[in-house]
Amino acid sequence: MTRSQGGSPQSPDRTAVVVGGGLAGITAALELADAGLQVTLAEARPRLGGLAFSFKRGDLTVDNGQHVFLRCCTAYQWFLDRIAARDLVTLQDRLDVPVVDADTGKAGRLSRAGLPVPLHLAASLARYPHLSLRERASVGRAALALRGLDLADPALDGTDFGSWLAGRGQSARTIEALWDLVGVATLNATAANSSLGLAAMVFKTGLLTDPGAADIGWASAPLGDLHDGRGRKALDAAGVATLLRTRTSGIARSADGRWQVSLETGPGRGEQLTADVVVLAVPQREAHALLPEGAVQHPEKLLQIGTAPILNVHVIYDRQVLREPFLAALGSPVQWVFDRTESSGLTGGGQYVAVSQSAVEDEIDLPVATLRDRYLPELERVLPAARGAAVRDVFVTRERTATFAPTPGVGALRPGPVTRAPGLYLAGAWTATGWPATMESAVRSGLHASREALSALGLPVDNRVLEAA
Repeated sequence: MTRSQGGSPQSPDRTAVVVGGGLAGITAALELADAGLQVTLAEARPRLGGLAFSFKRGDLTVDNGQHVFLRCCTAYQWFLDRIAARDLVTLQDRLDVPVVDADTGKAGRLSRAGLPVPLHLAASLARYPHLSLRERASVGRAALALRGLDLADPALDGTDFGSWLAGRGQSARTIEALWDLVGVATLNATAANSSLGLAAMVFKTGLLTDPGAADIGWASAPLGDLHDGRGRKALDAAGVATLLRTRTSGIARSADGRWQVSLETGPGRGEQLTADVVVLAVPQREAHALLPEGAVQHPEKLLQIGTAPILNVHVIYDRQVLREPFLAALGSPVQWVFDRTESSGLTGGGQYVAVSQSAVEDEIDLPVATLRDRYLPELERVLPAARGAAVRDVFVTRERTATFAPTPGVGALRPGPVTRAPGLYLAGAWTATGWPATMESAVRSGLHASREALSALGLPVDNRVLEAA
């Protein structure tokens, strides 16, 4: 790491080490490299992408979980463009979500019209069959109250969203059939267990700002093709040295004030890198273990940020049972069902669906046989075409610490990108981005960290991506 900056032999290049190869780490590494730093990215796993990855199961390519983004996720879409992966995703022209009630058999849709906010949702809400006329009217009043909240008010962080909704006339059914339908999927928690600050951010940004903000996007190819494949190509093109299967074991100041990053590259093998900038883009507990003493004022806060699981039940049928790209369910343990047939490479005329389950603390460790017995009959209730269809395979993927828990008070625990140690920065969806634990939050954190680093080095910073939302 001794190239001369700008071709000048008098001074070595400024160097950076990014610890972690998830979306936050990839973003930070690209931004630092684009600014002229010599960057090394160290990732303990054998692949990039963090918790948004794929793996092989026989002839199938399986995503570990279903990940979506919204049109308002401008930083993640910038990331897709930066790694040249826009062609591997699908984005709805207009929000359209089929919603089926397994108890009543009623089917409805949440969709938008080409009208200004809030009229863009009015027609859909008026036809929504899962709420009574009175409940639909109450939603409008709560939405107006939500729109009037100041997201900068710290009091919102200490209030739970469920109590706030109940105080604005929202019935238990309204919360289940509308607010939690969206909130559980985006926050990974029910309204009762969600910070009002984070919930207000989700609903204001996604539904109450721009008419198209909540249009849904998803990967039409395996996630590994995006974040690992295209991400690695972008890093290589930017000149980033990417080290996989490389665990960071320590970070310390050297005598000259620069950073020494100790890496374990294999059994009994290691190396040490010297850097001007270090970005820790790892989960909060890993960051806590690596932070030098005094780097953050209250390091115990990182350990107080809880985690929440996500479970995916993957089912392969002998025929088509779902005629939409996805649907949401009510009156059933099933939350969301996605068609993964094409992206997985399944052939032979069957269909592969994935049941995506958030906020499932009570189910995350259940045996596969138990989950199979629980969800296959429920899928037949939600998808009538599954009745009588042969099941070729059922398997489960689990992320026990998929996201940080968005509980009331979590905002006061999330640190910003700048530490008290010059040249050391934090990134990750769990840091103080203002967003819940999403791919958008991860990319934003990488942008925040890298741009703080560049600013401290006196290098130009372009904040337009962060300001776009």
